[in-house]
Amino acid sequence: MQGEERDTVLHSWCVQSEWQAPTVVGGAGARFRDADGREYLDMSSLSECCNLGHQHPRVVAAIKAQADRLCFTTSAWGAQPRADLAARLLEKAGFEGGRVYFTLGGADANEHALKFARQARGLPRGLVVARDRSYHGASYATMALSGDSRTRAASEPAAHHVTHVPAPYAYRCPFGSDDALECGRRAAGAVAERIDRAGAENVAAVVMEPDAGTNGIVAPDNYWPLLRELTRVRNVPLVADEVMSGFGRCGEWFAWQRHGDAGKPDLITCAKGLTGAHLPLGAVIVSAEIARKLEHQFLGTGLTYCGHPLCCAAGLAAVEAYEAEGLIERARVLGAHLHRSLQAMQARHECIGEVRGHGLYAVVELVADRGTRAPLAPWPQLAPALQALLQQALARGVSFAARGNLLLLAPPLVIAQEELGQALALLDELLLAIDTEVAKETATP
Repeated sequence: MQGEERDTVLHSWCVQSEWQAPTVVGGAGARFRDADGREYLDMSSLSECCNLGHQHPRVVAAIKAQADRLCFTTSAWGAQPRADLAARLLEKAGFEGGRVYFTLGGADANEHALKFARQARGLPRGLVVARDRSYHGASYATMALSGDSRTRAASEPAAHHVTHVPAPYAYRCPFGSDDALECGRRAAGAVAERIDRAGAENVAAVVMEPDAGTNGIVAPDNYWPLLRELTRVRNVPLVADEVMSGFGRCGEWFAWQRHGDAGKPDLITCAKGLTGAHLPLGAVIVSAEIARKLEHQFLGTGLTYCGHPLCCAAGLAAVEAYEAEGLIERARVLGAHLHRSLQAMQARHECIGEVRGHGLYAVVELVADRGTRAPLAPWPQLAPALQALLQQALARGVSFAARGNLLLLAPPLVIAQEELGQALALLDELLLAIDTEVAKETATP
């Protein structure tokens, strides 16, 4: 089967001739298995989306039941799962009086959030402020929106009326500050400066990731509240891209909620954990204020599968599962254990420069020299030593994820503490080889 797929399918984010992977045939909880019967402990939630683990019984049952009732109707007609899920999302976001627009995934959710912000502002080509080292999708519009070096040459930000500001990357602060909160203040100030330079009346929105992102940036604690305040006083909508950080990943329903009302955005985009990846679904959650501005305007956009009943039934069951199993709180508690374990690991391994993140999301930044903070490999090139670690872990039944010099740990929220401990113990062991390599490099005159 592997050979057949390699010869017939185009795969994402890889050189096609180099793709080779086992065929996944099933799973349960935090584990999945391949066609050869090998089982893997999933420490990345397979692209940070299987928040509920694999084959969650409540979601699978809801999909089957909905398939028996109704698989599809267009958004020109009503569908009960669509209405019910929209109500639950507005409730969880605290967006009373708002609206929800359903999409197929995260990229088109981000595109539609910009459409809605621009239409509500009366700025069809209004400027959008985003940040460097961000990721919002791989369509042409979201590549322009992203500050991602992999796709920078493929889509021109200016052509999409997008401008980028420096990232709140405290470990390598673009403003030269050694103080995390000062770096957060200066990064937020850069957004204010960019808005003021363009004129707030010309800016349609600011789009940022509140927490977890595949580019490994976790902003200082003061950044998001400052960003919310400076956009509010300038009357510029703030879009929170929660595609990866939503649905318990960072210990809250949505990551911005860690800051309370001081962090409440105008629009939220989500996908991934929305159905726990059981079916493809994204959403734009729109505040009451933005919704009122759109209420009597023609909404010139559409997706054939917008609010697909089968997908919405999966999303509704996923929300119920997060609630019934206490998984949002569990992500906070187990996440604290994860971060304590990684910080203890940092004290033992010279190759760990920094550990950051919240909830069951952690970034482990690996360095060639802790003193100079030189990365293990130039971003975004995957460090050979890290690639070797991933392969060794996989051979021993644990699947980790990495980008550049970063390990990205995002296990399913249902992972057992014992399973998490097993994965961390293996990681602790495998990092010794990178320590040895780093020691050789730093000892070389």
